[in-house]
Amino acid sequence: MPHLRAALFLLFELLTVIPWAILCLFCAVLPRRWRYAFTARWPAMQIWAARWLLGIRYQVIGAENLPTGPAVLLSKHQSTWETLFYPSYIRRELCFVFKRELLYIPFFGWGIGLLDMIHINRGRGASAFEEIVQQGAAKLAQGRWIIMFPEGTRTPVGKIGRYKSGGARLAVRTGAPVVPIAVNAGRCWPRKAFIKTPGLVTVSFGPPITTSGRSADAVNTEVQQWIEAEMRRISPDDYHQESRPA
Repeated sequence: MPHLRAALFLLFELLTVIPWAILCLFCAVLPRRWRYAFTARWPAMQIWAARWLLGIRYQVIGAENLPTGPAVLLSKHQSTWETLFYPSYIRRELCFVFKRELLYIPFFGWGIGLLDMIHINRGRGASAFEEIVQQGAAKLAQGRWIIMFPEGTRTPVGKIGRYKSGGARLAVRTGAPVVPIAVNAGRCWPRKAFIKTPGLVTVSFGPPITTSGRSADAVNTEVQQWIEAEMRRISPDDYHQESRPA
């Protein structure tokens, strides 16, 4: 049965992504906010399908902590699930920071390419970060939020990745507060796993962290401390032993 459920979900993804991406291309002439709203319906469909085909439910804690002004969201990253959840749940345009190569993925890459997010050329080294700052400041001025995963890649359940300071540096340079996010989706949707497990995912939005007049290292440390402490609160069974950086 788990294999059948997983296969049905994968089939649903494949059958929806191609026609939706084509429809997104037809939306290219529309204002960006309309394009975003339409495109965000696809990840919303996947979250819905995950609920009914895979039995993956969710609960949200701390939604009242989401500010009304500019913000940089820094999230724990265990799974693909949260990358689908955030644009479908948060009622504000999000700008993901991602490597430029993703734009070349047929259908999926074409869809996100129309959303004017922040894509970087990692081969440019230090100048790539300056691109992020310039683009990030412009997106924040448009009323959009920047979302990043400080651990960079998906981290196994119960483990701590190395928290890179890029998101904190962006927030400090732009003066935007940081909203830390803890999410335990890896318990149901492990990285690189075909089989998903029914269960309840908890998403916890923390209080905004002020960045004005602070160093990026101090902000990054506070983000890590809040996220990892909250992970132990929402997933105590995953942290029987203290985790070392993955």
